[in-house]
Amino acid sequence: MADLDTLRARFARALEGARGPGGGPDPTPYADNLLGRWQEPQRRYHTLTHLTAVLDHIDVLERYAADPDAVRLAAWFHDAVYLPERSENEERSASLAERALPEAGVPAPRTAEVARLVRLTVTHDPADDDPDGQVLCDADLAILAAPPSAYAHYTAEVREEYHFVPSDVFREGRAAVLRQLLDLPRLFHTPHGREHWERTARHNLGGELDLLSG
Repeated sequence: MADLDTLRARFARALEGARGPGGGPDPTPYADNLLGRWQEPQRRYHTLTHLTAVLDHIDVLERYAADPDAVRLAAWFHDAVYLPERSENEERSASLAERALPEAGVPAPRTAEVARLVRLTVTHDPADDDPDGQVLCDADLAILAAPPSAYAHYTAEVREEYHFVPSDVFREGRAAVLRQLLDLPRLFHTPHGREHWERTARHNLGGELDLLSG
């Protein structure tokens, strides 16, 4: 189970780093609002466990980022709005960041960067000259390179989130997502991701696709 106090502290550090010398209001209400969103009942995979994992992966990849605090705030916001039956979750999450971060004391350029990064998680295809986008996307997709049991748990949670979708429709849609990912020239963009995660992720994706197609 996620440690809420530890997560609040992690949010506060990222927010304070993004604010710069100007400071701002108490981070706690902003952290609590986000923590509440990540604990909504419709979530099975996109939970505090996922948020914590993404933040942990950003810690691993931090050396590649130009603005690690912006990347961490983008992780907090990237699935802050999440309804499985809706297709505009990333856009609504980015809009939430654009409303909340200026009030929390984050300057406009950094707020814009956080929102841009959140929107990038629609495609997970950052440009070669976008280190912050590469770090966020790699951290978000790192679950694809999990050990077999953890990957199976992830796929089961995704299915639970889409419990309202008939099985044949889900299999078809999920298979399309997997093919789209496998068709990417590379799943991971940081040196760490390419070296340590790419091969395992493609193996996991291919295995899941075989199961869905069988």
